[in-house]
Amino acid sequence: MPKRINEQALHQQYYAEIRDKVTNDPYAQSLGIRLTKFEETLAEAELLVQDHMVNAYGTAHGAVIFALADHVLSVVSNAHGKAAVGLSTNAQFIQAARPGDLLTARAIETKRNFRVGFYRADVLRGDEIIATVDGVSYRKDQYFVETEED
Repeated sequence: MPKRINEQALHQQYYAEIRDKVTNDPYAQSLGIRLTKFEETLAEAELLVQDHMVNAYGTAHGAVIFALADHVLSVVSNAHGKAAVGLSTNAQFIQAARPGDLLTARAIETKRNFRVGFYRADVLRGDEIIATVDGVSYRKDQYFVETEED
């Protein structure tokens, strides 16, 4: 039976390496998404809605809002250095955003075990929730940080 790894200790010991890995997301960077908080079970990021990010109605395209939420879901699901990939998401768009709006996405881990993790992301404009996204991730066998067990 494989030895269980203390993932809380792993997060603390390899914090900088894990943060560098999850921050270096080319797609998020191309949108201007900036990671503002990174903890073991919480991640936050910001995005300023630009003129080119709107749909035909002049409001932020749902894909842009989803990309912001998806980024923080990815960050928090990989916070323990174990490679995780998305299995499913369910998004609810509550209010529109417009160019010039600063959006903040906050994801929390609600439950995880060896194989799957469950997460919730809220996208906010100030204190107003404009979207929520629930996500489930599949946690692979591989850790992307070098542990003593490797």
